[in-house]
Amino acid sequence: MEPIYITGAGIASAIGIGKEETRESLLKGKTGIRKIQYLQTQHHEIPAGEVPFSNAEMAEMLGISEEPRLTRTALLGRLALREALQEAQLTSEMLHHVHFISATTVGGMDRRELFHAQEENCDKAHAIIAAHHCANCTEMIAEQFGHFASLSTVSTACSSATNAIITGANMLRCGMADIVVVGGAECLTKFHLNGFNTLMILDQQPCKPFDKNRAGLNLGEGAAYLVMESAESVRKRNVKPLCTISGYGNRCDAFHQTASSPDGEGAYEAMKEALEMAGLTPQDIQYINAHGTGTPNNDESESHAIKRVFTEKLPPISSTKSFTGHTTSASGSIEAVICIQALEYQFLPLNLNWQTTMDEGIIPVTDTRPSTEIKHILSNAFGFGGNDSSLIISKYDV
Repeated sequence: MEPIYITGAGIASAIGIGKEETRESLLKGKTGIRKIQYLQTQHHEIPAGEVPFSNAEMAEMLGISEEPRLTRTALLGRLALREALQEAQLTSEMLHHVHFISATTVGGMDRRELFHAQEENCDKAHAIIAAHHCANCTEMIAEQFGHFASLSTVSTACSSATNAIITGANMLRCGMADIVVVGGAECLTKFHLNGFNTLMILDQQPCKPFDKNRAGLNLGEGAAYLVMESAESVRKRNVKPLCTISGYGNRCDAFHQTASSPDGEGAYEAMKEALEMAGLTPQDIQYINAHGTGTPNNDESESHAIKRVFTEKLPPISSTKSFTGHTTSASGSIEAVICIQALEYQFLPLNLNWQTTMDEGIIPVTDTRPSTEIKHILSNAFGFGGNDSSLIISKYDV
């Protein structure tokens, strides 16, 4: 089976716009978790990973005017998509045979909330309500760059962006496409800030994944996209791959609407499937980017699942949500881009704020220097309802 090549990547999150800023923050241990500044909420006691720019500032970066219908999710998505297309050397004239698959859950909820809060003129109601739909955000992200061959939207909660990557990979493998652009975008809204707060799983301090005294997650926002191509397309376009997607898995254990199963059954099966597809053993993985939300339930469940797959010989493991916050539907692609950076520049992303080993838990990464060459990285993304996905990103060998 021919590999799937990644030829471009773009990212926007609380720790930077673009891969270079992101990498610098990761290497310096600079978190993006801070007091909420842009979301209009009364919950100022809750920190989050906000992208540190207003909608108007992001529109200016994109060289466009700020329209009432343009959602924050779409602005974040455009920033990440622009970088990915540029790196892959894809122009607007080339997009007619490129398929775009984007993930989100809250979609344009931010504009909907502002509409209700400000009681805007009813003449704007249709445009605002139309912008709410997840698929509409996909259209808004894509429209600045040209006409794609097709647009698709994936929404499976926190595994959404990884499932968008898997969907694109399947299209390439079965010959439905030669080039796909895949990933996700999600902005902070009162809807999911208040929703997660109601579940009582938000930490009022910077989160500390896999720590015995962890108290919950910090929400975040951002976007990331990957350009993936078949071997034939790479040869035809004469582009240099960044890395490959060598394996992936998706399983649903349907244990609970929001909680992970105690033994991490879905996570275990997803990781196992990804390794089998890649033709790798657990010992071939040099780093795991864990889902690692910082909630008592997830970190315990994921620790059990990882130990079931890797037994006691664990590779370095960390959760980069301690940098970006949990970007929900965009987290899988944001963390995939972080993994690509770790492969390219040979470093281990830190697990910030960790101090005390949790009972039967893992000991995460606290030093960026790897003890061996990083060739294969496993990245996990687990969604509500037990929709669990794993992805293996491998070094490109010339």
